[in-house]
Amino acid sequence: MSDNTRKIKVSQAGSGKPRVVSLPELTVDMRAGLLEVGIKAGLEVMAAMFASDVETICGSRYEHRRLREASRWGVAGGEVVLGGKKLRVRRPRVRSLSGKELRLSSYEHFRGEDPLVERVLKQILLGVSTRRYHRSLESGHLGLKMHGVSSSAVSRRFVAATAERVAEWMGRSLEGLELVALFLDGIGLGEHTVVAAIGIDTEGRKHALGIWEGATENAAVCQGLIDDLVSRGLRVDKAILVVIDGSRALRKVVKQSFGANAVIQRCQKHKERNVRSHLPKGLQGVVGSQMRRAYHSEDVNKARGILKGLITRLRDTHPGAASSLEEGLGETLTVIALKVPSQLRRSLGTTNVIESGMSIVRHVSRNVKRWRDGKMAVRWVAAGFIEVEKRFRCINGYKWIPQLVEALKEWRDIDKEDAA
Repeated sequence: MSDNTRKIKVSQAGSGKPRVVSLPELTVDMRAGLLEVGIKAGLEVMAAMFASDVETICGSRYEHRRLREASRWGVAGGEVVLGGKKLRVRRPRVRSLSGKELRLSSYEHFRGEDPLVERVLKQILLGVSTRRYHRSLESGHLGLKMHGVSSSAVSRRFVAATAERVAEWMGRSLEGLELVALFLDGIGLGEHTVVAAIGIDTEGRKHALGIWEGATENAAVCQGLIDDLVSRGLRVDKAILVVIDGSRALRKVVKQSFGANAVIQRCQKHKERNVRSHLPKGLQGVVGSQMRRAYHSEDVNKARGILKGLITRLRDTHPGAASSLEEGLGETLTVIALKVPSQLRRSLGTTNVIESGMSIVRHVSRNVKRWRDGKMAVRWVAAGFIEVEKRFRCINGYKWIPQLVEALKEWRDIDKEDAA
């Protein structure tokens, strides 16, 4: 280490402006990784900031002060958070004239848990398991003692971070949010199912509304889900397209809660999968192709004709597939009947808005071997949606949202007239 020093600016949370500290010139070991060099530099900066705090409180070493309020009091062991782990450091101590130890603001800042929790969350979202977390951190040539990187410690921080996000979602106000579409779908994790809700506003932007533990086939779960959204400010007095996975219980609850304002769209992908599950492999491709041809049609009558013809051909040989296709047939064609442009129709005809998020959930949770309870499943779905929210973009065809709004109003008015 040379005697040369350089002055650098460092920013510290809670301070109004950057601090300037003198830092001895670093000696870089070329065998070390870049991250290791960064950690070493960070420790040097910390040490300089600790010394700067001591000098601010006590004055320069050996300086005579008539009105001295505190004095140096040796050093002690401590822990700071750096590079996604806790590191043992030596910290200076200061005490007042009354003998009370005074805190160093820079040490209190660096020993905080928040950066470590955020690092743990990011690593797990990248697919790092809790047991391998410590291996994703570099520290080889530094000879530093790491703490807080065990499987149990990482797991505790992950639980804390995701629990906080779930609480944030479940308490988020929906007042003032003008939604034109609401997507509801579930994901199975072990023996547990978690339902997610995503809304589309009048500008085509996506909003994660919340997640709940329980299946969409359970009427009580569905009612609690909708009641929660309404209690947080979701409007039920305007026409809205509700895209669901085909659950009868969920459809019933939506209709009871929204009345004629709810325009139901059954997910076309779910319907195709359900029908194919009743067929032998040799027929699945042919029937699936015919269904997609109907769903891509521009004319609702033509689409209905294709599907009804398919039902007729399947009724005798594969009655299960025919019944599945016939059930809720009209509601799988709602977006075609609304006569919105094809690009927007493809975005609204399925629950893919949620499915894309669920695929990330499956990816980040692939290391989980045992699902202990529903709370654990909810935490992992929350972790996935943390990543999903960063990728949210306007849906394809968002420019035609005003046309959808007008079509929904007309549909609602026709429904009210029919009911009268």
